[in-house]
Amino acid sequence: MGIFDFLTGEFIDVIHWTDDTRDTMVWRFEREGHEIKYGAKLTVREGQAAVFVHEGQLADVFTPGLYMLETNNMPILTTLNHWDHGFRSPFKSEIYFVNTTRFNDLKWGTKNPIICRDPEFGPVRLRAYGSYSVRVSDPAKFLVEIVGTDGEFTMDEISYHIRNILVQEFSRTLARAGIPVLDMAANTRELGMLVAREIAPVLAQYGLDIPELYVENISLPPKVEEVLDKRTSMGVIGNLNEYMHFQAAEGIGREGAGAGVIQAGVGAGLGMQIGAQMAQAGPWGARPAETAPAAIAPPPPPVEHVWHIANGGETTGPFSKAALGRMASGGELTRDSWVWTAGQDGWKRAGEVMELAQLFTVLPPPPPET
Repeated sequence: MGIFDFLTGEFIDVIHWTDDTRDTMVWRFEREGHEIKYGAKLTVREGQAAVFVHEGQLADVFTPGLYMLETNNMPILTTLNHWDHGFRSPFKSEIYFVNTTRFNDLKWGTKNPIICRDPEFGPVRLRAYGSYSVRVSDPAKFLVEIVGTDGEFTMDEISYHIRNILVQEFSRTLARAGIPVLDMAANTRELGMLVAREIAPVLAQYGLDIPELYVENISLPPKVEEVLDKRTSMGVIGNLNEYMHFQAAEGIGREGAGAGVIQAGVGAGLGMQIGAQMAQAGPWGARPAETAPAAIAPPPPPVEHVWHIANGGETTGPFSKAALGRMASGGELTRDSWVWTAGQDGWKRAGEVMELAQLFTVLPPPPPET
């Protein structure tokens, strides 16, 4: 290398930074001996800021643009002014590039349940999780408070601390909000904005801010959710009597299910009547002396069976007993016909069923003599 090339290298210096890691927040421009030459070109791209540190003290912050480091307010560090030191300047300076873009899709979540007082359910334990984005709003303060002299600072080094601050503030906000559990799903956006506003002064002390904060889910313990599902099912059913009537009507239209549904509905109705009578009685079934005995409602009328007939591999029905009687009179039903009704153990001959056997024992008297 000739003396001209050496002098040219001393005068030409380009300082810039391009990053493809997607998680680097601060990067220090490395130069042997940390020597920045007089007249160097400093390129700061969009989404960046450059912090100039001279002799250990923060000197200036450069926003996006092209700068010539040769003004009077910049220290003259060219080695050409110090021939007596053998082209080695005693002045040391550093330039830190700070990424000011947003770091997105950062996750947060509550490690332990948050105990809140719900106006409807009482004390409940809630868990929540979501995502947020963060960016550097004050590069100088961020460098002084967080980075220090770290030559390459990444988002992972501070994300854990931010999550702790966020979860703590979210717990306080959720406990003070007084939003019912059933209404939280409709207010997650407002909760996220409220937490972001509360946490902003804390992060501003580090030179950071949170442009976006999302609450993706707020959940109850699994056992509480099961009880809530049962309560929701009861609310969907509404009037129990109407629901039973509806089920009975639906069951009658299905082959082989009509009688069973009717019997189940009658049994449930009888159980409700017995429960109401027990509720009116005193403890241990004793009725208070001053209370007059309640009138006992008559039992429901017996449920008539409906029957199905199998013939040649096909089934017909259901038929009422009266209809079977007419069929027996016309010869369509005999003692050897296969019949079945709900509650019966398989198909049986009509003559073997006590309830139907009488249909074949009643014979008309002999015709009168003429």
